[in-house]
Order: sequence, then C-alpha cells, then structure tokens
Amino acid sequence: MSEQIVIVGFGPVAARLVDELLPAVRSGLAHLTVIGEESDAAYNRVLVADLGVGRTTAGALALSDAAALIADGVDVRLGVRVRRVDRARQQVVLTDGTTPHYDRLVFATGSRPVIPNLTGLNPDPAHPVLPAGVTALRDLRDASVLRAAVAGGRRVVVLGGGVLGLETALAAAEEGATVTVVHNGPHPLGRNIDRGGGAVLAASLRNCGVRVAGNARSTGVEHNAPDGGFSALLLEDGSAIDGDLLVLSCGVRPRVELAEGCGLSTATGILVDHKLRAHHEPHIFAIGDCAEVRCPDPSCGECRTARGPSGLVAPGWRQAEWLADYLTLLAEGTADGSGAGDGARQAGAVEAAASLPELPMEKPGVIVLKARGMNMAVAGDVSADPWDEEALTAGAVNGRARLQIAQWADPEHGRYVKMTTRAGVLEGLVAVGMPRTSAELVQLFERGAELPADRSLLLRLDGPDQPASPRAADPSRTVCRCAGVSGTAIAAAVTEGCGTVPEVSAATRAGTGCGGCHEDIKGIIEAHFQGAAA
Repeated sequence: MSEQIVIVGFGPVAARLVDELLPAVRSGLAHLTVIGEESDAAYNRVLVADLGVGRTTAGALALSDAAALIADGVDVRLGVRVRRVDRARQQVVLTDGTTPHYDRLVFATGSRPVIPNLTGLNPDPAHPVLPAGVTALRDLRDASVLRAAVAGGRRVVVLGGGVLGLETALAAAEEGATVTVVHNGPHPLGRNIDRGGGAVLAASLRNCGVRVAGNARSTGVEHNAPDGGFSALLLEDGSAIDGDLLVLSCGVRPRVELAEGCGLSTATGILVDHKLRAHHEPHIFAIGDCAEVRCPDPSCGECRTARGPSGLVAPGWRQAEWLADYLTLLAEGTADGSGAGDGARQAGAVEAAASLPELPMEKPGVIVLKARGMNMAVAGDVSADPWDEEALTAGAVNGRARLQIAQWADPEHGRYVKMTTRAGVLEGLVAVGMPRTSAELVQLFERGAELPADRSLLLRLDGPDQPASPRAADPSRTVCRCAGVSGTAIAAAVTEGCGTVPEVSAATRAGTGCGGCHEDIKGIIEAHFQGAAA
C-alpha cells in the first residue's frame, strides 16, 4: 500500500516538499495530505510587504496551485487547523472533525510574529488580537491593510529594526507614505551589524526618506483614531510617535505548540536529528522555521555549537528537498509488491534511506537589504574591532590564525565596508552602499575562498572607473541564493524564451525567495535582448 504522508503547514517550505514529493504521489508510492490553516495555498510570505505597497500581485506571490495538486492526487485541506497529534494511533485530529492517518508526519508549521508586551495590545502571543490600525504583516490580509495606508499617503510607524521591518519601511516610504522606524538600540539591525555599519545604515535610511528613532523603548499604543484604531506609539521617556498604522516587526518565534502537545522534545524549535527526525520518534519530522537541528548525541561537535532555526527560506528549501528524497526511499519499501520479496524490498529501502548522506549543517546566513538608493549585506561575526586585541586573539590556539580586520568608512557618502578574516578567509562582513564590493564579498564568504592580500582591490569594484552595468565576469555565479540558481541557468532560461522575472522564476525558481535578486535577473534579461538587438 502507499505510504501515508501528512504535512502540517502549507507555507513556502511545505510547498517545496510537496513539489519534490509529487513524483512519488503520481507513481502511487505515496499518498500525501497537506493541511493549511489559511484559506490560500502556499505563497511567498517574505514578499508580503511588496504586495502591501503595490509592487506585486497576490498571483505573483503564489507558490502552489491547490487545484493542480488535487488533480495530481494530493489531498489538500485549506482553512483547517490541527487540534492535536495522536502519536499512539498515528493520526492528526483536525478542527473539521476528521482524523487523517499518517505513516510519516512532517511539521512545517513555520513561525509566528512576536507580539511585544505593550499596553493596548493583547499579551497572549499564541492568539493575539490586534486592534484596528495594528498589523504584524504576515499574510495577505495584512498586506491589504498596508496597501490602504500607503495608497492614502498615511503615517506608518514600524516597530523593530530588523531586515523585514527596514524593507517594509523603505518600500512604504518610496511609495509615498510617511514612515518612522522605532527600535530599541543605538542603530538598526543591532543583533547583526557593527557600530560603524549601523551608523551608516541609519544615515542611509534617513537619506531614503525614512525617519529613524533609535534607543527608543516602547511601552504602549494609543487608540484615539476616529474609528478607534491606532493613533500613536508611546515611549518610555513619555514621548509619543503619532501614526495611522503600526507595523509590528519584532521578530518571529517557531510554532512548536502542536509538537509540545504530543510530547516531542523542543528548545527554540522542534528538536530533530541530522535526518530531520524528531528525537526518539522515527515517524515524525520537522523542517523550516519550526525545526531546530540538534541531534541527541552529546558527542556531536556540530550540534554542540548549533544555533536555533535560521528564519531564512533557503535552508528550509534545502531541508525540504533532502527530506523528499529520504521519504521517497522509505516509501519504496512499503509499496505494493508481489508478496514474496516484500521483506527484502522493505529492508533494501530502509537501508537505502539510511545510507543517504546527512543534510550538511547550514553555514551562517547572509542578510541582504536592497532598495532604491540603498544596498547592504551582513554575514557572520563582525563584532570585533581592528584594535580589539583580546577579541582578535580569541580562539587563536594550536596554530590557528588570529582574526584580522580590514575596515573602510565614508559616512558622508553612505559607504562602509568591514571584512573579518582568519587566515585570509572571511568569517564576517559588512558592506553598506557598496553593491559590487558587497556582491564579491558575499560570493567569497559563501565559497570560503581566500581574499586578495590587498583588500583595497575589492573596494575598487565600486570605483568611478568601473562600468555602470552590474559586473558579470563570472556568469556561473549564484544569482539567487535562496533557490541556489546560477547566472548561467537564468541566462539559459532567457535564451529559451523567458522574457520577464516571473517567467524566469517559473522556469528556474530564481527570485521566489526573498526577492533580493530580482534586479540581477532583470539585468540578465536586458543584457540578452540588448545583445540580440545588436
């Protein structure tokens, strides 16, 4: 009989897992049930802010077509929640009263926005009730609220200095809204960027028309609008920031309540081993924002220093692709056969699944912020300063090289670069207002390649003697880091007839993640047609 696979959650990571499992479903190896809490099939949640400012459409954000999946034999259940997981009976109990059985259960429940404990907001983080004029900007309905504010040129207050909050602020300001970013710290991106880069970033935000209120601790929200909605964010010093819409961008928290309710081990996320299996439960898996890879083996050095879920879509997609291979191999052992050789076939399938190379641990992610007139990239540890001898020599034992810092700043023109290296290889980077240098450093960081001895050579990439068009010396470079798509693959898709970013995305998956590569994809398309015209 077919392997019964149930996926709880229908976001971008679950959508990728469904896509990868479709061959097994079509061949009869697996029966797949997908349970989505929203009434819409999976869409790109990262680009909800772009939808909210009118730069894209809901259709362009779609990652799955429920009708097409149903036609392929997938049991898609939208607008329904899982009440609890019955591990003893291997079934999930849904709010519509049904109880689908599973042989393998995958948690892809993602994360929920952190709702700050402010006077005037519901303090229950699991079931917040946000008042009128307050949104966490997580779904399509939230996007419509932002759209109305931006279209009316209203005052938007963004609480939180993380990358999603900054992208929302920049986009809203560019489309005509009056925007203020409020954060508790000396500069935005306080957990990721160093002091110098943060100062230049804050100045660049102001130059782009975004007001920045730093070192501001919020205490409550005021509801004095004519409709009883949000009117002001109250601060600890007694001041207030007036506005018409409050966007909460205070981070996210993995959704682990269902897993905890059925007795699974959790920390920040659902604890899984290197095969994405829940601890001590071989029938249950977790992927994406809700999963924390930390195996139960105390001698595992990788897990001893592992962090929680990254919150980025690219690692979740890699997990989905790996898990699809693993589940397909297991399903081959339970498929209907002739009978006599079933035991041997099952044993062979289990052995094949066990021999599948484990998913490599994720490297530190790269945070990219792109907007009109602004470019920033941050990765790794950039906390050390060039003359911080204690920090530079920490860890330099048993022949290990010490850290070296190369730093350059031009605050007047909004430019800043910092390179943290060990034995010539990047361990961290900051680049603000230096798009070509940033692109090169990100590639070197992701490849673990050694930097040139003369670091200033990298700065010259953004010099006045460089061509105005984006550098394309290496066509095989990774253009879309989320989906791992190279410039060569994108160029091939364009050659085969793709003439727009959505068409390239449909053919290659490039641009379906954070959207930061859309301009690069446009550049490849334009270069192709310019060459054809010549």
